Amino acid sequence: MTGARTVATKMTGQPTQKEETMNARRIEGAVALVTGANRGIGRALTEALLSRGVKKVYATARNPEALRALRDERLVSLRLDVTDADQIRAAAEAASDVELVFNNAGVALASAIADSTDLGQARREMEVNYFGPLQLLQRLAPTLARNGGGAVVNIGSAAGLTNLPFVPTYSASKAALHSLTQAARFLLAAQGTSVFGVYAGPVDTDMSRELAFPKTSPRDVAFAILDGIEAGQEDIFPDPFAVDFGRRFQSSPKASERQVAAMVSGEAARASRDQERPECARA
Repeated sequence: MTGARTVATKMTGQPTQKEETMNARRIEGAVALVTGANRGIGRALTEALLSRGVKKVYATARNPEALRALRDERLVSLRLDVTDADQIRAAAEAASDVELVFNNAGVALASAIADSTDLGQARREMEVNYFGPLQLLQRLAPTLARNGGGAVVNIGSAAGLTNLPFVPTYSASKAALHSLTQAARFLLAAQGTSVFGVYAGPVDTDMSRELAFPKTSPRDVAFAILDGIEAGQEDIFPDPFAVDFGRRFQSSPKASERQVAAMVSGEAARASRDQERPECARA
């Protein structure tokens, strides 16, 4: 995992030694909870946490049966739909010893903003990607305080810093999560809780299956996230695309907006050319 760790340390705006000391969290021996642990980054995070020596992982999913392949005596499967207040309450009660909370569950549904049929999908994205982490945070913040402070890790996206027009409402929901991350970092500091924001680029998961961009494996992203937590990096850019994007964004948000626009325009032009080619030429 040298490559992933290199990515995690190549951050622009490196935290100071004091910040690292305040925010760094040890993975080994900790008790963690991961939402959306059945696939993608969530599954990779669960496996990475186990390989790093955690004491326990509460792995959550809407269907716990999807977690059966993750066999480890330290793993506790929980049913959790992050839009269901009753299930959030039950999960919080079950995970009374949790120290690290990974808000990972997410959806990307709508592909437009001018089509009224996308409104329901946009609402669903906001419910899962923003209100879910908010409700879980409200339930678990007191638990973290009782357990020594701990940490909250919000799995956001580079799209939450600069909107990706082919997933406009998903990007908006991740922007809301980014804002929540900033607020939580300030408001929970007094109880000793560190709050990390993760801003990944394209990752090779089911959610990004249709994207033609180069993608990073969930495993590499997961290990880079854990490296960032142990290093005390508040903002984690866990893959090569994200590192470059983060550097541009921190230098000039407008420049990163133009970078994304050019990238999306190039992808649209490529897709258009593919559609115009005869089937035999594509073969």
